[in-house]
Amino acid sequence: MASPARMNRPTWSEEIMAPPTLFLTVGLPGTGKTTAARRLEVEQRALRLTKDEWVKALYGQDNPPAAQAVIEGRLIQVGLRALELGTDVVIDYGLWGRDERSALRQAAADLGARSELHYFELTPAEQRSRLAQRQAEAPHTTWRMSDEELLDWADGFDVPTPGELDGSEPIDDPPAGFATWDEWRARRWPASVSG
Repeated sequence: MASPARMNRPTWSEEIMAPPTLFLTVGLPGTGKTTAARRLEVEQRALRLTKDEWVKALYGQDNPPAAQAVIEGRLIQVGLRALELGTDVVIDYGLWGRDERSALRQAAADLGARSELHYFELTPAEQRSRLAQRQAEAPHTTWRMSDEELLDWADGFDVPTPGELDGSEPIDDPPAGFATWDEWRARRWPASVSG
């Protein structure tokens, strides 16, 4: 049983005028997401969760696909807990799929938090130039990416709609086969590499 002092303590929603915000950086590699996420981290006093930094720290030059979703899922769990505690959070993954963005927007809404999408795009030539510069100046922060990979990724990217970006568009229902976005999130971002 909670102590009387703890039971009478106001929640974040009673202490703070505005609810916390979940900032989602959206875009392909090299478009400026992490630079913007670092800026948001400082300006908003937000917890920044950048997947690539964790993958690099844990796996170095390897970039195992099976670990990607698990690391993302673990960071999302941390981010949602921080939102619950009233802290702004920046999820810096790219979030190429509309379903990913919808799931996270819904998770924030379920916690009484706001969400903001920050979309970054460049021409393919600008993107390649930035990636080459990053590889030359700070190879320890990135992985090599071929032109073919960049084209494949661009083909698989769901460009956010204006309504997604300004928050005026309702959050989609979960995809067929999923009763809730929580259920979809658990499948998309599993708790371990073994499933």
